[in-house]
Amino acid sequence: MNNSASHPRTALRHLAAAAVLLLAATAGARAEPTFSFDSTPGKLPKTVIPLSYAVELTPDLASLALPGVETVEIEVREPTARVTLNAVDTTFGEVSADNGAQRAQVALDVATQTATLAFAQPLAAGRHTLRIAFTAAINKFGAGLFSVDYPTKAGVKRLITSKLEPADARRIFPCWDEPAFKASFALTVVIPRNLLAVGNMPVSSEQPVAGDLKKVVFAPTPKMSSYLFVLTVGELERATVDAGGVTIGLVTTEGKSGQGRFALDSAAKLLAWYNDYFGVKYPLPKLDLIAVPGGFGGAMENWGGITFFESRLLFDPATNAETAKRGIFGIIAHEMAHMWFGDLVTMAWWDNLWLNEGFASWMATKASQQFYPQWQSWLNGYGAKQFALSLDARRTSHPIQQPIADHSEAVTAFDAITYNKGQALIRMLENYLGEQPFRDGIRKYMAEHAYGNSTTADLWQALESAGGKRITGVAASFTEQDGVPLVVAETECDGTAQRLTLRQERFVIAPLGAGAAELPARNWQIPVAIGPVGGKPFDEILLQGSATIPAGACGDAIKVNLGDIGYFRVEYGPKNRGALLSAFPRMQVEDRLNIITDSWALVLAGRAEPSSYLALLDALDTGDHRTVWDQVISTFAALNRLSRGHPERPLIQAYARAKLRPVLDRLGWDGSGSADDDNALLRASLISTLGDLGDDVVIAEAKRRFAAFLLDPDALPNSLRDAVTHVVGITADRAGYDGLLALARKSTVTNERLRYYFAAAGAHDSELARMTLALTLTSELPDTIVPGMISTVASSGEQPQLAWDFVQAHFDALLAKQGPNFRDQFVPNFMTNFTDEAHAAELAAFAPSRSTSGGRVMVARSLESIAISAGLVARVLPAVEDWIRTHRP
Repeated sequence: MNNSASHPRTALRHLAAAAVLLLAATAGARAEPTFSFDSTPGKLPKTVIPLSYAVELTPDLASLALPGVETVEIEVREPTARVTLNAVDTTFGEVSADNGAQRAQVALDVATQTATLAFAQPLAAGRHTLRIAFTAAINKFGAGLFSVDYPTKAGVKRLITSKLEPADARRIFPCWDEPAFKASFALTVVIPRNLLAVGNMPVSSEQPVAGDLKKVVFAPTPKMSSYLFVLTVGELERATVDAGGVTIGLVTTEGKSGQGRFALDSAAKLLAWYNDYFGVKYPLPKLDLIAVPGGFGGAMENWGGITFFESRLLFDPATNAETAKRGIFGIIAHEMAHMWFGDLVTMAWWDNLWLNEGFASWMATKASQQFYPQWQSWLNGYGAKQFALSLDARRTSHPIQQPIADHSEAVTAFDAITYNKGQALIRMLENYLGEQPFRDGIRKYMAEHAYGNSTTADLWQALESAGGKRITGVAASFTEQDGVPLVVAETECDGTAQRLTLRQERFVIAPLGAGAAELPARNWQIPVAIGPVGGKPFDEILLQGSATIPAGACGDAIKVNLGDIGYFRVEYGPKNRGALLSAFPRMQVEDRLNIITDSWALVLAGRAEPSSYLALLDALDTGDHRTVWDQVISTFAALNRLSRGHPERPLIQAYARAKLRPVLDRLGWDGSGSADDDNALLRASLISTLGDLGDDVVIAEAKRRFAAFLLDPDALPNSLRDAVTHVVGITADRAGYDGLLALARKSTVTNERLRYYFAAAGAHDSELARMTLALTLTSELPDTIVPGMISTVASSGEQPQLAWDFVQAHFDALLAKQGPNFRDQFVPNFMTNFTDEAHAAELAAFAPSRSTSGGRVMVARSLESIAISAGLVARVLPAVEDWIRTHRP
């Protein structure tokens, strides 16, 4: 941590006691009940609890049928003749209890995704055994057990794998598919002998059976939630390393295990570090990292068998930029953190999902900072917090702890509030408590709740008891209410002395004509770090309401949110803002970045004119840090998107090119530094963006280098391949487009295939865009990338109407290929490509996306996003154009 963020955590000595709380204060805090199974939200009755499952599956990779039989040991808490559990797309065979003593009739409810087993006589209180024969389906979309067809040098092959979060274990076998119902799972699969099966636990036995099949029996798991179950079957290979008695495996399709060395090495050192940090050793005998060449786009923290989209896990020095290791390490660190936060200790219901995702995101960045400090992961990851702040300032935001009615709403909780705000809050609380006390609290929490469920209140209790500070009031003000704090900071001179007045408001980004008055007021307990630029920081304070504090000599530049650790925006009065701009070059990079991001946010909120932000850009040096220029790049990209089809666009593009080209010229196309440095990442970002902005020189150079690459692949460094290919794609003619598709089709390397397919999808030519859209209906593309390809046609390809017409015309076919998330998530998100009321009305009237409560949540978010964009088009674009005309660079 740099000096600007290092400050003592004692009480502020010269603080107006009536206005500001000391660090240890917790006014307004309230005790909350900890985890209680009976009071946990959920849809299933809690009269019957599963204790263990013995599941035997016989997947047919050709027909995609999934026959199975399971024996479930249950605890009946009160006599009942009806047992309700979850099932989707499942045909039931014979169902009985207690070795056939009673048989059940099965009634399915498609809407609630449940099956009710009705017995003639009630099952008495106590333990019983259910035996259920069933046939489920192997899907072609990434939910439940699904198939993945992938190219190899020997032709197209198929594997099956699973993705169950939040509620898709019910697609594989009937079960109590809610996180509070923890049980052990003993899996047996019958598969062809030439295939490898990977589950949560090691294989305990394997024996041949009839024909060319074999029966593979896995050891039972510890108690865990159903969504953490995993099964992967295919022509796979497995490389392993030993890490303190735990076998870490790298599972890939044939011939690719050599690309997993970095992943294996990373997992081994992370396991040792996490064992120490959490104070509870990883409890399973093995941990597999499974590379899946399709089906889903991220990773899933199945206990003992984490699945990854292949390009997120494997590193091929022949095709990957060296900087790709940053993302690979980060996602491994995130998913492995879940082995404790999420798997060992699981949130009781999806309203506390942030306990999983916020902590895993925080821990991943903390681990990256620990092992690779040169990556400056907190600084370079600033965009995660900024994204959360932007969404959290809207009417459709939600508290980190939010009510979740059903599985469709649970899907919507996997958003930037849960992940990114959660991560930012945890970082702020760790800084507030101190690193060692915070870790002591985490260890206490893990020890107390291992193999069980917990709530947010359980975490606060553990942190308070170990850290010596009561933090519930601070934390609750950020977790139990939505919204972003705004700290308004103004300096006044009293003779030669200066005083700083702080007051908090709610920061709001609203559609044109709306404002903060439409939203309820909020009050937070905010840890605030303050100090003079280049001087010794003041003590940290806890702001609740307002405060006035001594702030050095008159005219000193006083920075609020030193180190950019706090989760809030800052608006400075004119005196202090002027002093800060004068001191801008002397600030630590984190503080320069904080000033710039808050300045643009104030423009978006209508609290400042665009001129205030644009004038700030004149203070930037071309040699400033990557993160500073990345923020500028993202702002120019947003203005370029908003101005599509508007008269301001040519001038905005010219201005952006004039600002960014000198930065690229300073870096050069062929840097002399490490292939894994921030300059390499900034260079690639500049090339892509300047191409989007129509920089003729950059476009010509990109085409020249790509032509040389086609003759000699070594002519184009890996670090430039994505950026150069992108520029070639958006400017492609038919020959260039066909060439990109040919490169994609001949490659068996996932990240290469994605590079060329997405570059082709970005073509601005409308006829080429139509060809790309038609391609998404074929079997050529991995289903995983179909939504991304359609979105790329709309965004990079600048053909949103063409893509929307296509989605509507082929919605049923796309839904069948993509599953319910296409209806509930993709369509609303896609429509944010538009900025006008007419398309908002079309989304509002699009019945499929409003058919579930989760879909309605997503539609509401997108409608607000479109309205905000429309307001920015009307308010910001003309002001930007006026400023550029009088302040040409």
